[in-house]
Amino acid sequence: LSAMEAIVDCDLAAVLLLVLSSNLLLVWISWVAMSLFLHRLLLHFPRRTGAIFSARKKFVVSRLADALLLTALILMHRQFGTWELERLFAAAPGNSAGLPLIGALIVACACLKSAQFPFHSWLPDTMETPTPVSAFMHAGIINAGGFLVVRLSPLLVHAPEALHALAVIGSVTAAFAAIVMLAQPTVKRALAFSTIAQMGFMILECGLG
Repeated sequence: LSAMEAIVDCDLAAVLLLVLSSNLLLVWISWVAMSLFLHRLLLHFPRRTGAIFSARKKFVVSRLADALLLTALILMHRQFGTWELERLFAAAPGNSAGLPLIGALIVACACLKSAQFPFHSWLPDTMETPTPVSAFMHAGIINAGGFLVVRLSPLLVHAPEALHALAVIGSVTAAFAAIVMLAQPTVKRALAFSTIAQMGFMILECGLG
């Protein structure tokens, strides 16, 4: 239990760094660290086949999201010449040529991280973890995609196509997950789909501005 508590503390530190950071590199480092610590928590029962499968599935999804975010950040730096978010936001209105592509990468990253349709299946599969880990993931980690969209919203407002995509994906996810939730055989899987639906509402709200 003490080892799990230590990993949770490290994961919380990564979440706080993500929330407080004003530098693109620190954003990415905390984003990756948060995912890696969560992966360790998902393997708390390493002999369970279901736990291994779900952890590996989540690992692949997270690495894809990491790659998309890193690509977006590199494009931001090439376009604006800074890693600082405030300078980047100030320069965006007069230099928005590359923002549609950057916005698309951010949207894809957020949808992967926040289990949006059709990338949602990894979240219900992680219910093999201890309930405290599931609660921690549902209460905080899963919100990272929505937080990323909100944090970078001064850029996304200059990429309306990205906002439209967020609204559509969020609407579909919210409706789909709310219906599927009603047919789940266990409480934890039902709560997982409930979380997916709530994240769908969050993504929809972000898309609507």
